[in-house]
Amino acid sequence: MAQYVMALDQGTTSSRAVLYDKNANVLASCSKEFTQYYPHPGWVEHDAQELFECQLEVTKSVIKKAGVKPENIAAIGITNQRETVVLWDKATGIPVYKAVVWQCRRTAALCDELKAKGLDEQIRKKTGLILDAYFSGTKIKWILDEVPGLRERAKKGEILSGTIDTWLIWKLSGGKTFVTDMTNASRTMLFNIYTKEWDADLLKLFDIPRCMLPEVHNSSEVYCNTDEAVCGFSVPLASAVGDQQSALFGQGCFNRGEAKNTYGTGCFLLMNTGNKPIDSKNLLTTIALGMDGNVDYALEGSVFMGGAIIKWLRDELGMIKTAHEIDILAESVPDANGAFLVPAFVGLGAPYWDMYARGTITGLTRGVKREHICRAALEAIAFQVKDVLDCMVKESGIPLASLQVDGGASVSNVMMQFQADILGVKVVRPQNVETTALGAAFLAGLATGFWKDKNEILKIRQTDRCFEPQMEAEKKNSLYAGWMRAVERSRGWIEAERGE
Repeated sequence: MAQYVMALDQGTTSSRAVLYDKNANVLASCSKEFTQYYPHPGWVEHDAQELFECQLEVTKSVIKKAGVKPENIAAIGITNQRETVVLWDKATGIPVYKAVVWQCRRTAALCDELKAKGLDEQIRKKTGLILDAYFSGTKIKWILDEVPGLRERAKKGEILSGTIDTWLIWKLSGGKTFVTDMTNASRTMLFNIYTKEWDADLLKLFDIPRCMLPEVHNSSEVYCNTDEAVCGFSVPLASAVGDQQSALFGQGCFNRGEAKNTYGTGCFLLMNTGNKPIDSKNLLTTIALGMDGNVDYALEGSVFMGGAIIKWLRDELGMIKTAHEIDILAESVPDANGAFLVPAFVGLGAPYWDMYARGTITGLTRGVKREHICRAALEAIAFQVKDVLDCMVKESGIPLASLQVDGGASVSNVMMQFQADILGVKVVRPQNVETTALGAAFLAGLATGFWKDKNEILKIRQTDRCFEPQMEAEKKNSLYAGWMRAVERSRGWIEAERGE
């Protein structure tokens, strides 16, 4: 009888495999970094073959490390960096070009050309996405344009393309299964999230042959088994889901109005908006999950500077020696003593979308000490999260039920308490803050009957701590007003410099 479920977490810098038991406890995990390529400024690439071999290696290693037999693994789920794309030869399985990574900006000029033609609104209306080099569609077009004769070969059905989930499933199945799921498809800028199909108009716009794109399936279903000749074992591949959507599911955000925030280098926020997509001009509208023939949608917003602020204080200013030290200093004072830090080092993301904003500290007096700056830095992360969540609530008309949190910086108790206070809702941190892999495992387990239903999953999820809002409304509103004034100053510096 199967006793375990495995998740393959294919990230931007490393491949990871995690083995879970029936209670979602981690039995074993293995990870390995792979090479990053930067051939030109702003370009980022991966060797797709190396990436696959790295993932296969840790998959085999985690089985060996745990000392389990493959036949005791009910299913394998895959979660992945979402917008990175691979093109490969259908006959040989060899990539025809390096994988172009989600971070890569090589197609920015193409996006600007399309915007100048007024095509950005058409794309947003179909895909829920802003026209940006971040997404996969322009990357596929670029490779087809760049490699001589490739588009003609693609039209003949000789070339396949896919996001990383598609590439891994195709390789692990021995080239037998060519699929993706709705969450990954919704990040390509080629998938109509309303019709739930590859969009003929967009494929024509980017000159991408339909035959080179995979079939789109649910995020939780058995696609195939791993090929014994490739992997050394045959286990069902039973989920594929983009990393942020996987974290949303791993956090148990199954219902409308439930949201999660991952506190990493930046912050990634998703709110489940139920079975109807919300048309948004300030946030991304995306598919949260495709399951049992039903689709849940989400609003997504990103904060550019999350945990990176803490690294800035440590590495550039030398104000702290370790990340944990910021908590000790911040907790030693009751507030930031009137100081506000706006970390617009690379501009401001959602909901401002101001690339010209710059980092600013306001409210400085002789009484502001190192401790206050540290507290202001943590509060800045929480303020930015509130900015995005307030926009989500306003645009969706859905009140925020709670905020589930994960990611490395979520271990900060002082920041999580301030987050609850400034939002006015409870903030819930799970025992396992690495929820991305867990979401893929849950979806694979549900597809194979390892777990019965979502209610069983909610019962086994373990909470580390629940932070209840304690701040009085008057103080909360006053602090947020101060933050908004500071944001305006960070956005106004360029006009002031020009004398406008």
